Amino acid sequence: MQSSNLINPSALVSQRVGVAGAGAWGVALAYCAYSAGREVSIWAREREVADDLTAGRGNPTFLPNVALPRLQASSDISALSECDAVLAAPPAQHMRTTLRALAPLIRPGTPVALCSKGIEIDSLKLMTQVLLEEIPHASPAVLSGPSFARDVASGQPTAVTLACPDRSMGDMWMRSIGRPNFRMYWSDDLLGAEAGGAVKNVLAIACGVCEGLSLGRSAHAALIARGFAEMTRFGVALGARSETLAGLCGLGDLILTCSSSSSRNMSFGMLLGQGRSCASILDERISVTEGVHTAPAVMRLAKSLGVDMPICEMVDLLIRGDVTVDQAMDRLLNRPFREEC
Repeated sequence: MQSSNLINPSALVSQRVGVAGAGAWGVALAYCAYSAGREVSIWAREREVADDLTAGRGNPTFLPNVALPRLQASSDISALSECDAVLAAPPAQHMRTTLRALAPLIRPGTPVALCSKGIEIDSLKLMTQVLLEEIPHASPAVLSGPSFARDVASGQPTAVTLACPDRSMGDMWMRSIGRPNFRMYWSDDLLGAEAGGAVKNVLAIACGVCEGLSLGRSAHAALIARGFAEMTRFGVALGARSETLAGLCGLGDLILTCSSSSSRNMSFGMLLGQGRSCASILDERISVTEGVHTAPAVMRLAKSLGVDMPICEMVDLLIRGDVTVDQAMDRLLNRPFREEC
């Protein structure tokens, strides 16, 4: 391959940004790129979603009641073939098939930012590992942080972590989609960004259960703090840096997701705490509740790494139906007293 066919990070300022996935988060990110003056092309799995976006009707399926400009969208993934950078935002469990379809369409060195938070259930692979297997010729990045799609699409101030190995590529992403109300902070710790994003969804379910049971603000704060300790142990065992997890993509995202019923994961936990079954809650939902799929993967991976994660373990058992809410709470409260770490 001639060098002239490779992507030049410094050249991508006003070129074409592709978005793979037209759920709430994918469309919010597309709006960021559009607002930054980029030419945007969106791939939507659902034809009707693509039609709504192109016609200027917004995204009533996944992001209702949010006004959006006309955004170019297609249900044919080849629409992303001419893009100079791609934001990959399908649900985590669909990331591999999306990247596999995208692989032949993009040039070597194309920046691909992974915007989904989770761990692949079957392989226990992080999204960056999936990207390496499916598109080894891409330039990887991870976008993660405390950012509800509705806030971002409405232009509310938001700050996130953009993790990639190369600072010049990080600068390229900041120039391409960063805005005063969508601040991006660079890090080279991709593992930290991924670990924080995955585990916080599981912990948000636990905090939702706490809320559903009306256990009070003290218990809620304790769950966040002890959950953060679990997140940090898990991330460090994977090779992440603890200071990354103390930033936007770890603690910041944890606080947001565990503090609002706008979080799909926390609202799921609230309904569990109120006595609803996992299956009945999911049957009513269109959007994916990532923590439900991530919990078993986190626990399998944690056990292989020898990491103690009692809160995440109880969430996993609850989702499986192996314990009741009362039993999970009893097991956590009756753990042996120990030092804080």
